[in-house]
Amino acid sequence: MPISCCFESLAILPKNRLFRDEIFAVMFPVYSETRKRDVVTDNYLYPFVHVRHGDGLHGWQVWPLVGFEHKIVTLHTNGFGDVETIGGHDRSFILWPLYLSQDNGIGTDDPQTFRASIPLFVYSRSPQVDLTTVIWPLFSWIDNRERQYHEWQAPWPIVIFARGEGKTTSRIFPLFGLSHDAVKESDFYLWPVYTYHRTHSDPLDLRRTRVVFYLYSDMVEKNTQTGHYKRRLDMWPFFTWHRDFNGNERLQVFAPIEPAVPDNRGIERNWSPLWSFWRAESNPKTGASSHSFLWNLYRDEEAPAHKKVSLLFGLFQYQSDGGNRRTKLFFITVSKSKAKTEMKSSATTK
Repeated sequence: MPISCCFESLAILPKNRLFRDEIFAVMFPVYSETRKRDVVTDNYLYPFVHVRHGDGLHGWQVWPLVGFEHKIVTLHTNGFGDVETIGGHDRSFILWPLYLSQDNGIGTDDPQTFRASIPLFVYSRSPQVDLTTVIWPLFSWIDNRERQYHEWQAPWPIVIFARGEGKTTSRIFPLFGLSHDAVKESDFYLWPVYTYHRTHSDPLDLRRTRVVFYLYSDMVEKNTQTGHYKRRLDMWPFFTWHRDFNGNERLQVFAPIEPAVPDNRGIERNWSPLWSFWRAESNPKTGASSHSFLWNLYRDEEAPAHKKVSLLFGLFQYQSDGGNRRTKLFFITVSKSKAKTEMKSSATTK
């Protein structure tokens, strides 16, 4: 065999690729060796057969027939010089996924037991959460002692009931659903006819009400510390209106895309002018405002110190600036006047 053929069948990938620290392969998938931290895995006919070893760990598998892996409790010194306990585990399967067994966190304060024969049953036990599922994933019972609530799913995700300090849920999909905890609230009636979501975690208070997805949407985001808020109203495809935290407002009549992709500056800048019949913008801090009708068939801009009006795409223009007025017709000035104070000052100079 030529030497070049041997090198073509051998591959050494750069480090930190495919979620592995090192990868070495010969005629992949016939043979490959990977390393992630201290665990080295030898693969034969990947992904069916492998042998694995590491710090206190050894295991093997012939997937999907049988597999086993065992790890003892080990110690590790972190970057701060503190010694940490790395929990052990026992993991095995027979005729995956007909029988799965895992014991994780052995020797720690959070040991976890997992057994499954999918789709017949799944159950897990830990100091914080107990889960039991029959005919996975349809019928489940959850006892969450960490968040202090019990939950029943029969069948998931159509019927869900949860009760406790950490979570309260009543759902029969798609008829109704009411769910809330200390931070979030989520309700619906005849989904997707009416949905309501709220997130309240100071200083954030976010609320959104929707009717049939984007047919109608009302979203309010408020800073509870400053009292500033922004709001967005959409009624597809008729209009979109939004107000930012500074009080700036923008109204656009006819909005076929904007409700589905809110706050997209690219669409607002490049595409919205094609189909917006009416646009109105205002800045309360500066007192500036503008209006546009039918692609600037009519347009006006107004601020405390000036005002501009354009009609018929500029064939008629009127401008007022500090008492000075100018009128143009067909881009020709037909009327012009100056402020009286300016006229008096010029006369005094003479």
